[in-house]
Amino acid sequence: MRRLLRLLASAAGTLLAASLLVWGLAELSPGDPARQVLLSRGVAVPVETQIEAVRAELGLGDAAPVRYARWLGGALTGDLGSSWRTGRPVTAELGERLPATLRLCLTAVALAILPAFALALAGALGRHRWPDALSRGVMFAGAAVPSFLLGVALLEIVVVRWGVGRVVAEGGWADTPLPAATLAAGIVAQWARVTRGALIDAASAPFADVSRARGSGELRVLLVHGLPHAAPPLLAVVGMTVGGLLAGAAVVESVFTWPGVGRLLVEAITARDLPVVQGCVLAGVLAFLAGAVAADLATRAGDPRL
Repeated sequence: MRRLLRLLASAAGTLLAASLLVWGLAELSPGDPARQVLLSRGVAVPVETQIEAVRAELGLGDAAPVRYARWLGGALTGDLGSSWRTGRPVTAELGERLPATLRLCLTAVALAILPAFALALAGALGRHRWPDALSRGVMFAGAAVPSFLLGVALLEIVVVRWGVGRVVAEGGWADTPLPAATLAAGIVAQWARVTRGALIDAASAPFADVSRARGSGELRVLLVHGLPHAAPPLLAVVGMTVGGLLAGAAVVESVFTWPGVGRLLVEAITARDLPVVQGCVLAGVLAFLAGAVAADLATRAGDPRL
């Protein structure tokens, strides 16, 4: 219990530091927020009285610590302010986009599990031979190819040339395979590298030699003894990967016009909609921390020595 409390306290401190950074960077961004709000509301040439009225409405005349405390208090109660573009609450904007991002992330993770395990096992079984070289080549290609390039290639080949799917995705299950496959390529490379390294370490450990001396084949050594050894580092990577995906795969969502949190963030940055930018980034930090904490707890539960 004491370890759990320390872990949660560390996560809370990280989230607090991130909130200060997110708020501070928005405050340091160029331009007058009041003028930007008026431009977002359709006022092409704001006059000074309108600007002053909006500054009073936003409380921009208060000291920075007061404004941060007010913003943080609202964030803790679920109030992240209102969008400058639409006037709607930021939490409502995030709530509308989150289901599409969850659908995309879960599909990408499901698509990545078997290929990652197959590549790692092939590399560990054929280490220092051609199967290992081939599997590593696939891993490096998956990690090196930019997601936007892979996404554009899939759109060009699968959608435009083959006529399968739609260029403009609506966020439903029918539109999920292509963007999920694009995300899964990078996930497969990351998971496979970690699993392969852990399996090879386990295969050279003394307990693996004992198992071979008792007549176990290499496949049994890796599956029975290597996988438990590979679980802790793999769980850590999985937790951070899932947290990062939930934070919003902005590039992939933009390429496929996927109506998720990542695309919302890109749109908000383009429109200089600071409350939405702050909300998206803070939600992303929270998702990443939740994934990291869940992975840490799962690792400790699976290996009592930790």
